Amino acid sequence: MANRLAQTTSPYLLQHADNPVDWWPWSPEAFEEARKRDVPVLLSVGYASCHWCHVMAHESFEDESVAAYLNERFVAVKVDREERPDVDAVYMEAVQAATGHGGWPMTVFLTPDAEPFYFGTYFPPEPRHGSPSFQQVLEGVSAAWTDRREEVAEVAGRIVADLAGRSLAHGGDGVPGEAEIAQALLGLTREYDEQHGGFGGAPKFPPAMVVEFLLRHYARTGSEGALQMAADTCSAMARGGIYDQLGGGFARYSVDREWVVPHFEKMLYDNALLCRVYAHLWRTTGSAEARRIALETADFMVRELRTAEGGFASALDADSEDRQGKHVEGAFYVWTPAQLREVLGEEDGAFAAAYFGVTEEGTFEEGASVLQLSGEARPVDAGRVADVRARLLAAREERPRPGRDDKVVAAWNGLAIAALAETGAYFDRPDLVERATEAADLLVRVHLGEVARLTRTSKDGRAGTNAGVLEDYGDVAEGFLALAAVTGEGAWLEFAGFLLDVVLEQFTGEGGQLYDTAHEAEKLIRRPQDPTDSATPAGWTAAAGALLSYAAYTGSEAHRTAAEGALGVVKALAPRAPRFIGWGLAVAEALLDGPREVAVAGPVGGELHRTALLGRAPGAVVAAGEGPGAGAEFPLLVDRPLVGGEPTAYVCRHFVCDAPTTDAGELAGKLGG
Repeated sequence: MANRLAQTTSPYLLQHADNPVDWWPWSPEAFEEARKRDVPVLLSVGYASCHWCHVMAHESFEDESVAAYLNERFVAVKVDREERPDVDAVYMEAVQAATGHGGWPMTVFLTPDAEPFYFGTYFPPEPRHGSPSFQQVLEGVSAAWTDRREEVAEVAGRIVADLAGRSLAHGGDGVPGEAEIAQALLGLTREYDEQHGGFGGAPKFPPAMVVEFLLRHYARTGSEGALQMAADTCSAMARGGIYDQLGGGFARYSVDREWVVPHFEKMLYDNALLCRVYAHLWRTTGSAEARRIALETADFMVRELRTAEGGFASALDADSEDRQGKHVEGAFYVWTPAQLREVLGEEDGAFAAAYFGVTEEGTFEEGASVLQLSGEARPVDAGRVADVRARLLAAREERPRPGRDDKVVAAWNGLAIAALAETGAYFDRPDLVERATEAADLLVRVHLGEVARLTRTSKDGRAGTNAGVLEDYGDVAEGFLALAAVTGEGAWLEFAGFLLDVVLEQFTGEGGQLYDTAHEAEKLIRRPQDPTDSATPAGWTAAAGALLSYAAYTGSEAHRTAAEGALGVVKALAPRAPRFIGWGLAVAEALLDGPREVAVAGPVGGELHRTALLGRAPGAVVAAGEGPGAGAEFPLLVDRPLVGGEPTAYVCRHFVCDAPTTDAGELAGKLGG
């Protein structure tokens, strides 16, 4: 027997390849082994940048005696939730139903038929806080399996039946309209934190998709309240400790309401979504702060997450080595006044401490502080701030770096492609558009096989073995459509079409509801189906948005109908849980606005094309190109001649077109710009 994880592409599984536990990856062979030996399966689910996953691994999975007991009485299966979100979703739903809460590491005991019967998350090495030790749990489960098998089978059967009964219909009759949007806005206003921005209390997560909805709602209706919540939330986050004031980019969430102390891991998806939302905030208000944050976050993604193959890595760890060589959370990012003086000297050290809120008591652990900007709007010397930041950043580069999870996840790269393409176009940064194009090329080359099926992950340019799920298809299509709008290259529209045809054929059920896994995917104890937007857009809403945009580009009735069918779930959820359907609400705004179709017969990157991209109309699609071949690239450009030999823009929606214009100011007016 030996640990079988060394052959996998997942950095998380590779972290466990040297454990004394005889780990198996999720596979039919693992369950066959459990059947043959008549033992239960221990399913352990986590991800590479998860702090408590590391702790439990160190305490229990690296312990020889625990491993020996585990190997004798169980088949141990290790899953990276980022590679197999379907497995994670199904068992997390069971954990939450059974215990009332979930999280990672997730520890579930299964029968050899993959039916769960006992659940938990982190188990300590010794009993504490009312929680049994991991060894006690193993002994208890083993005893139940040996002595009370009928009871175990009954529990497992009941859980599976309960999960099977949770299938969602499409969520309502018809699409969300003004009434549901108004209720959602009212719900968000009630949960809004007027003092600190954001929604709800601690821990507080960056609400990128809700802000996207608020910006679109403002663009469509002129609602000042919606804009105020969006702008104030973005400003509070930009000034808080959740934002890396030296290197750019956002941490996963804030442990407090004030955005001061983050959970320090940095995820690609958060940064992609936030980069795009700050770029859209700048497009709406012209805010210099929003422009700076969008660009710094884009530069952070390229500098710290880009892989050698041109894709983007999943995450940076929260933990790294401190000066004593211990692995602790936040060590790379926090400062004491003495450390500032050490790098900057007395005078600049004192200036930096005041500017970044670094105190002797500290805002984090052991007298260290997370850098943040104080709320006072006092004038500062911008040159001095830039100089201090550069010197501190250079000094920080000498510290031991947090680990990086190098796997490339298709969905999250799709989000990054959209963000970098648009940020590059808005701020005249062609290098960012190039980075977006390179990531898109990697997805086509490595993730999209010969049969136009997406693979979820790759590492070092090698595709993983796991099939893409709905969010991969939706988010990658979204990225390709944004790239098509910015570059004028119709090939990206065509690739998006391939992906969305798979959504129609493989992920869509009766009545418009969507599933997270394809009809042809591996059958689990339940077919996962989650329409809520949490850390990322749900596959359901991501697909709805891409289907709607694709229909606007091509006139395809099938894609429009599928988008409307999928949006039924937003009609159902928006009034009840608006914080958890933010992207769905943003897509609903695009539907209510049309969305508008903008065809620019003229040069890519010219004044009219740029004006079209800067239009605020929710979800507007933009096609640009000139010459006889342009219509072959984009259906929107067919029969769209120049007027008087000048570049010309055509704006249509709801099957009605405005008069063509050659005037950029007039075009801006038509697009809410």
